[in-house]
Amino acid sequence: MASSTSSVRFELVMLKWNIWSLTTRPPCWCEPRYRGETPLLTAARLGIHEIVGAILKKFPETIEDKDYKKKNVVLLAAENRHKKVYRLLEKKRMLQESIFCQVDANGNSALHLASRYNKNQPWHLPGPALQLKWEITWHEYVEDSVPSNSFALRNNDRKTAKELFDESHEKLKEEGQKWLTDTCRAYSLISILIATVSFATSSTIPGDYDEGKPKLEPEFAFSVFTISSLIALCTSMTATVYFIAILTSQQELEDFALTLPSRLQTGWTFLFASITSMLISFGSGFYFNVRHKLENAAYPIFAVMCLPVTVFAISQLKLFIHLNAALILGQSKKPIRHCPIDDDY
Repeated sequence: MASSTSSVRFELVMLKWNIWSLTTRPPCWCEPRYRGETPLLTAARLGIHEIVGAILKKFPETIEDKDYKKKNVVLLAAENRHKKVYRLLEKKRMLQESIFCQVDANGNSALHLASRYNKNQPWHLPGPALQLKWEITWHEYVEDSVPSNSFALRNNDRKTAKELFDESHEKLKEEGQKWLTDTCRAYSLISILIATVSFATSSTIPGDYDEGKPKLEPEFAFSVFTISSLIALCTSMTATVYFIAILTSQQELEDFALTLPSRLQTGWTFLFASITSMLISFGSGFYFNVRHKLENAAYPIFAVMCLPVTVFAISQLKLFIHLNAALILGQSKKPIRHCPIDDDY
């Protein structure tokens, strides 16, 4: 459905451009919202970087186009979070440096427009905390591309870009705090239960003793049992510490950029390791009881025991992927060509 909508948009803008290219200047659309919007601005607003590139290549002077709100192509790309269009304009920067310094009719620079929260985002992420993380990332990338005097620039409402960002993202911040709290409480409950079971398992040696030593000690399964029990205990306790650290933190707006996602990702990793280790420990202990009685059914039973880990991994896979993408790619402070946000998200 998304690809079909994108294709329709592409064809509409192409049709408009073909009509426009036959005339000296583009016609205005009838709707007030699009009054004075040229095909270049339409393509920039919709995020169709192919058309933006084609128009700028054939008509370089159109880079000066503005709509009825005096928004140029850079302002529209920044406002609508279209990374590919913005990156293309970065490459064309030498043609017209001043377009990154311009403001719209309300005095908003590209940084102001990138700072204002817009619910119609080109990327869709699980959880408001990650959404806020990407909002901060986009704001930082645009901040790196505009002149430094834009940081203190105030719009017609006498607000800087930072003040506008804090104000417009206040509700999203509250939603992110609630989401993080609920998620960490659920995860910490699981990790505490695993730690309790792992402690009881690690302190209980299977089998009898012979002169103070376990009779099963020479067997490989015994080593697997003891090591996996210890790993499950350590990883579950570590995961609990990370989740508690998130719950007890101030959870300020700046913390959503790196601190909170990194703690959540680390805690999730340790939690997954503890669940896996606990099941391995249980499986190796179960092996001592069924190896003679249910020898043929042992392996199918072990396969069923892997089901909880598989279900947990699949259910949390999307969150884990986005967390890693946010941490690995989102740490870059370099120019927009390294921007982690993709229009296809």
